[in-house]
Amino acid sequence: MPDTLPVAQYLFKRLRQLGVDSIFGVPGDYNLTLLDHVVPSGLKWVGNCNELNAGYAADGYSRIKGLGAVVTTFGVGELSAVNAIAGAYAERAPVVHIVGTPPRASQESRAKIHHTFNDGDYRRFDAMQEHVTVGQARLHHQRTATSAIDEILVQCLVHGRPVRIAIPVDMVGVTVSAAGLAGGIQIPLAVQQPHEDAVLGSVVERMYCSKKPMILVDGETRVLDVVEEVHQLIRCTGWPTFTSGFGKGLVDETLPNVYGVCSHLQKPFLELCDLVLVLGPHFSNTNTYNYLLRPQDEKSILFGAEGPDSIQVLNDVHQDLPVKHFLQQLVQRLDASKVPAHQHDLVHPAVEIKALPDISPMDPVTQTAGFWKRLSPFFRPGDIILAETGTPGYGANEFILPPHSRLFKPVTWLSIGYMLPAALGASHAQRDLVARNKCHSLSNPRTILFIGDGSFQMTVQELSTIIHQRLNVIVFLINNDGYTIERCIHGRNQAYNDVARWQYLKAPEFFNADRDGEHRAHTWQIRTWADFDLVLKDPYLIDGKGLRMVEVVMERFDAPDVLLGLLQAQIQREKVHI
Repeated sequence: MPDTLPVAQYLFKRLRQLGVDSIFGVPGDYNLTLLDHVVPSGLKWVGNCNELNAGYAADGYSRIKGLGAVVTTFGVGELSAVNAIAGAYAERAPVVHIVGTPPRASQESRAKIHHTFNDGDYRRFDAMQEHVTVGQARLHHQRTATSAIDEILVQCLVHGRPVRIAIPVDMVGVTVSAAGLAGGIQIPLAVQQPHEDAVLGSVVERMYCSKKPMILVDGETRVLDVVEEVHQLIRCTGWPTFTSGFGKGLVDETLPNVYGVCSHLQKPFLELCDLVLVLGPHFSNTNTYNYLLRPQDEKSILFGAEGPDSIQVLNDVHQDLPVKHFLQQLVQRLDASKVPAHQHDLVHPAVEIKALPDISPMDPVTQTAGFWKRLSPFFRPGDIILAETGTPGYGANEFILPPHSRLFKPVTWLSIGYMLPAALGASHAQRDLVARNKCHSLSNPRTILFIGDGSFQMTVQELSTIIHQRLNVIVFLINNDGYTIERCIHGRNQAYNDVARWQYLKAPEFFNADRDGEHRAHTWQIRTWADFDLVLKDPYLIDGKGLRMVEVVMERFDAPDVLLGLLQAQIQREKVHI
């Protein structure tokens, strides 16, 4: 390794050390020379159709690889991406937002130039992003640039949330010492606190004394990096285990004591439990069925209650106890002979799928007839599955996933259109893991997206990037003639819930997909259960490469049960006002 290198390469090589292989973004006049250093640093450049989609893609990438990065230009570019950065902040996705900014001389002289408000104030965009990042670095000084980069990346990794790094055009090529790259970034190790043993003893005692315990795995388990420890806890206790919608895909659903997503149907069971272990809690209204399934504090232990270093035992919050270290100590201390069993009559979801009623081949496909449950056999280990906000987001709760698969669905931010670019990012992460031999020895893993027609229209441009990058992506487009989820909530017959009717299966052709060869795009349409069986058995859909697209045509008011309940409530309100 040379003794010195440009500051841009120091940043990009540091990202490479942290597992980032692909970087997303859009070129702009303040980041063009910065982009010249991406490939020489060992990274792959993935150009997106716009900055918002690039931010979504970096978010999706980070949820698979543990870190993602996006490059935009100053002002107009970064503000286009800020919605994606805000979503990453809300849902704990570690994304590094790299912004190419005007030269230092222009900023110091308050020059009135383009991509600004023409008032000489260059800190406005810093201030805007302070609300959606856990830290910012402005690389304005040669002697502090490398330490600033390392410090901000530590913040990103520890907190699992976005950071912003601003690089002026004239700093890109400034030479800095390469010495720091000789060693990796050191995340501060957990140091045992005086109160740790007492808290650990309290948790163990409450576990031993419980009569009807359960485990609830929520989505921040991922960013806490405790998935392995959680599985050890699930196996050690044998306790009935559920996930939240956010946590689905983090737990092996083939385990006999894992019962899928905790929905409103499990409310009575939850209330009967005298102890709930909650891993990685994320108690938003949309992740708890409007708080219906938020466990009571007085019978809960929350691992990560107020961040990665907190444990809440009943009503008491204990800080400075890193969750990963604490869970490792807990699993070691537990005596399996003292862990109580929970006798119950829960039915494993795999049994429910086998008990689905018969259907007529020529009947139209509907969600109420088990569309989502019947899709489960299509999935295989290694699949990454994404379900967009709307009916897919609720329907995905009914999937039974094979081991080593991942699922992402709406959580809290709920920015529709997110999932298509996120699928691009996740698929790139999947490809990068295969290249690093870290994808469970799978040779042809798939990324599978479920998205509604309305959401698809938001970010459809990124389908062209999926095609251009030759990614292995399957898109199930649910064509139910508009915003069905909004129709269920309000305005079921209002024009504002309509969308333009597109010929969706012509999208691959429009975006110049291959017409022959192994990456030739294939399309199918499903209307009946006979179509469903035929399409899902097609060898090219199952084992092909490149983009495959399935349009599933459904009636506009067909939806999962929870949304149909909202629709019926709306109809009853309308009757009252007649």
